Amino acid sequence: MSANAMIAVSGLTKSFGALKVLDGIDLEIAPNRKSVLIGAAASGKSVLMKCLSGIYRPDGGNIEIDGQAVGRAGSRDHTRLMQSVGVLFQQGGLFDGLPVWKNVAFRLLENRSISSDEARKIAVEKLAMVNLPEETADLFPAELSGGMQKRVGIARAMAGDPKVLLFDEPTAGLDPITTAIINRLIDECIRETGATVLSITSDMASARDAYDDLYMLHDGKIIWGGPTASIAEAGNPYVTQIVEGRSDGPIRYVTEGADG
Repeated sequence: MSANAMIAVSGLTKSFGALKVLDGIDLEIAPNRKSVLIGAAASGKSVLMKCLSGIYRPDGGNIEIDGQAVGRAGSRDHTRLMQSVGVLFQQGGLFDGLPVWKNVAFRLLENRSISSDEARKIAVEKLAMVNLPEETADLFPAELSGGMQKRVGIARAMAGDPKVLLFDEPTAGLDPITTAIINRLIDECIRETGATVLSITSDMASARDAYDDLYMLHDGKIIWGGPTASIAEAGNPYVTQIVEGRSDGPIRYVTEGADG
């Protein structure tokens, strides 16, 4: 693994029963870069993201974040390491029974000795970073639009000023205008925090236009990676098929199987 990588994955494997989803993933993400992972439906993108965020424990291989091993960490070290990682879940993952500010500050309240007043102050600051006014803090998720829920999810991911942000389909289900707003907000958050970002997306327009680097997952492996600007010269039929949205090509689409 490169000593300069913020996220370094080598030989990562993950199966569910007889179904092998990840089959030797090798991936390195440089610090302060905004990278995106693409792949066909049920290719294992969300499984990889859940391994990186500590939700799933890999069967084999290694994951390092900022030079620290994820899989080998003990429970206390693992918790400390995961505090440096912010996650935006595909469906937002907001708790319906909690007001927005407690959603944003949830990890701070759970893992740190911090008062409610201080947690709410931090939550309001993060909401301001995603252009949501202070009064949003006391609303409940059901009172928000889909785009506002995404912004709250980004604010929650940034709580605690993590070094790494993992975004699972940050623009899924949004109209083009809201998608552009979310992509711009992610850019602004990176500039303000200096975080390294890895997103997974099915939004090929965003993948091509909003990220520095692109990687493709297929058949359990990363089959291509490089600067997004070089996609046209990739010469990879799998990348070409999915980026251009072609129904014909080497990828046979799967409608059932592992998530992501």
